Amino acid sequence: MNRSEEIESAGTAAGASEEVLLVFESMFGSTRRIAEAIADGIRTSLPVGVYRVADLPSAEGRRLVVVGAPTHAHSLSRPESRAEGRRWARDRARFALEPGPHDIGVREWIPVARLSGDSFAAFDTRIDMPWIFTGSAAGAISKRLRRRGLREFLPPESFLVDKDSRLLPGEAERAFEWGRTLGAALRAETGDAARRESRS
Repeated sequence: MNRSEEIESAGTAAGASEEVLLVFESMFGSTRRIAEAIADGIRTSLPVGVYRVADLPSAEGRRLVVVGAPTHAHSLSRPESRAEGRRWARDRARFALEPGPHDIGVREWIPVARLSGDSFAAFDTRIDMPWIFTGSAAGAISKRLRRRGLREFLPPESFLVDKDSRLLPGEAERAFEWGRTLGAALRAETGDAARRESRS
């Protein structure tokens, strides 16, 4: 069995009551904190399940899949950049490594993820510099999920960190509001569809 087959066969089923699935990758904690804030915002409208990408969650049957990752070298992390992150974590005064494993990232998950919904939203964390210099993992996520046939529900969003990968002030609050917008928009769209169906 090759690596992709192992990832696919090990997929964790999301709970049936979770209308929204949020999947994230995080090395030093900032992307996890953003993911948790987004989930809290979504929960003001809809149930949401939050999973690390290493849990290999299945997205089957979810109305919306929200995927986030840190920006590494202008895009999604690779095995080499995650290994470099583990080396950075030796400087414990500056970096605190999230619990592992870190051998699977969003880049590896998307091609084999069990996706049966029709909508997604993407987010990332990236350093506080102009986008042209940093790139965006969210943009890479969006491109890959559109290739898999999903519809982009809202444009990709970036949340900013400093040079030590710490969230800038106000970013967690902004993530909560983005999540609240996602949840409210999805609930409204579902209500509109139900009304159209009832009139047909």
